[in-house]
Amino acid sequence: MNNFIFYNPVKIVFGKETILELKNLLPQNSKILLVYGGGSIKKNGVYNQVLQGLEGFNYIEFSGIEANPEYETCMKAVEIGRKESITFILGVGGGSVVDAVKFIAAAIPCSTQDPWKTIVRDKIVEKAIPFGAVLTLPATGSEMNNSSVISNRNLEEKFAFASDLVYPVFSILDPETTYSLPEKQVANGIVDSFVHVLEQYLTSNIDTPIQDRWAESILLTLIDLGKSIIDDKTDYNKRANLMWASTSALNGYIGVGVVQDWATHQIGHEITACYGLDHARSLAIVLPGLLSIQRKQKKEKLIQYANRVWGVTMGDPNVIIDEVITRTTLFFQSLGISGRFVDYGINPEEAAEKIGNIFISRDSLLGENRDISGEVVKKILLNRQCLY
Repeated sequence: MNNFIFYNPVKIVFGKETILELKNLLPQNSKILLVYGGGSIKKNGVYNQVLQGLEGFNYIEFSGIEANPEYETCMKAVEIGRKESITFILGVGGGSVVDAVKFIAAAIPCSTQDPWKTIVRDKIVEKAIPFGAVLTLPATGSEMNNSSVISNRNLEEKFAFASDLVYPVFSILDPETTYSLPEKQVANGIVDSFVHVLEQYLTSNIDTPIQDRWAESILLTLIDLGKSIIDDKTDYNKRANLMWASTSALNGYIGVGVVQDWATHQIGHEITACYGLDHARSLAIVLPGLLSIQRKQKKEKLIQYANRVWGVTMGDPNVIIDEVITRTTLFFQSLGISGRFVDYGINPEEAAEKIGNIFISRDSLLGENRDISGEVVKKILLNRQCLY
């Protein structure tokens, strides 16, 4: 196991009717910027619950955060935050809203003229406005971590940044807020959470049995929930387990002391930036090819994943690896998420060339071993595209 320092200061308030706890969690005498996405929280009752929790507080609203939060939109909120001398931000929505709030919180006090370069590209966060979250879509784990992903459509870029200054002060997780989610969003959340775990788990085996078993428990929980959670919209226990599984997938616990990958996410981000594809669907496209191309480097953990998670124990190692990649792909398909470019109206050859050239132009090397070049990215994106 590698050396590590673990720090996570987020207060989690979990369960039914917990949104009203806002009145006890928000700092008194603060000036609050309430940030959310479209109109869904007004249709499902979450907005009214939040307003009840905000009674007696001084707040301003900002709506319109996209599913992949845009830099331009976030900067409009930053302008309001600066003009109104905001001292606290409350994000209400899914991981995209929380990611946007993290950027807004860091950008309001940013001393440079180009927050995109400073915060997102150069990963420099000098200070940040404190903020909290009310989560309505389990997927990203942003409600309990220090990372954010922001898109810049004009530059066709989508980058992540992280800082201990952008941990939420608190996050409220009420599983009942997920009852009204469209099936597509629930499926996306399951796949996103699943791949979050694999990015930290399917790497080098450096003897981390605690982290491995934690990771496997999350994967098994997500598989057990599967399509049944999409079909049964109001099963509280299922929704609660999904919400906590998604948070646990990326709150730091399973990642301490292990070797991490994140190439699937980095490649997927560029697919989203270039084609506007849902984040989870970009991951479903990248992952099978990446695991196949990287099978030698990931062999030991792929076999462990096959044995412990999918019950595949017999056969030649390469046969086992092919089988477990297929089972993972079919699991995503069972949720309605394809791993093929053509199913999204995208030409595979053109996409592979375009995305690969982006990493070549940056001279980027990805993966836990830094052995995935732009040319390898092209091979990954074309691998297994003709299957399933």
